[in-house]
Amino acid sequence: MAPRPLRRRTKLSDVIVEDVKRLIVAERLKPGDRVPREPELIESYGCSKGTVREALKALEVEGLIVTRTGPGGGAYLADAGSDPAARMLRNFLHFRHIDGAGVYQIRKVVEPELAASVVGLLSEENFSALEENVIACSRPPESEEEQRRQRILELEFHNILADVCPNPLLAFIGRFLNDMLRDLVVLKQAYKPERHQFGEANVAYHRRLLVAYRVQDATQVRALMLEHMRDAERHMTALEGEVANSFLLGFPRG
Repeated sequence: MAPRPLRRRTKLSDVIVEDVKRLIVAERLKPGDRVPREPELIESYGCSKGTVREALKALEVEGLIVTRTGPGGGAYLADAGSDPAARMLRNFLHFRHIDGAGVYQIRKVVEPELAASVVGLLSEENFSALEENVIACSRPPESEEEQRRQRILELEFHNILADVCPNPLLAFIGRFLNDMLRDLVVLKQAYKPERHQFGEANVAYHRRLLVAYRVQDATQVRALMLEHMRDAERHMTALEGEVANSFLLGFPRG
């Protein structure tokens, strides 16, 4: 009979980390709220100061808490941003050679729902930002750099919508996909081929979306955004193909 594999014993500091995370969720703590003090944790877990400090350090490295010294010091819940985690995940996917088709497979599902979720929630300030974005993207680009800026600015239109989205998970996925596309535009230099019909189509869809948002037509917004995503996917696929062909033609052959 083969010996049973030994189970790895969970470190007490890891237990404390997970318990503090559960506390944050259960108590719905907000940035700036205090988490249990060192003496409280030592008493609760019957452990050493070193074990507690190891747990708090792990939470700090994860960006969940900040520690303060002096009067009123201790550990407080941080305003955890999504950028570091999203950047690491994008790097992971780029090394798996994700392309525009892979991004749009998900974007065609996410963007219509995200767009519909903000119907009736856009403020006049949001509308102004969206309209200014459309105007900036409507100008004919006069240089390669301006083409690059416009491709990225077109994605910012969608980030403005994501900022208003009431579902934080949906908003995160929407922004994440936009950032993936921005990376692809820059890394693959997909802004270089002069494909003015791409920019013109994006502007046209954005204008139509603004009209639908003004009348708060969620059905029309959802349908327009899906059509927009399908059209953008065709343009992005074509641009990536042009970039790949130009690279191969310029690559020295032995």
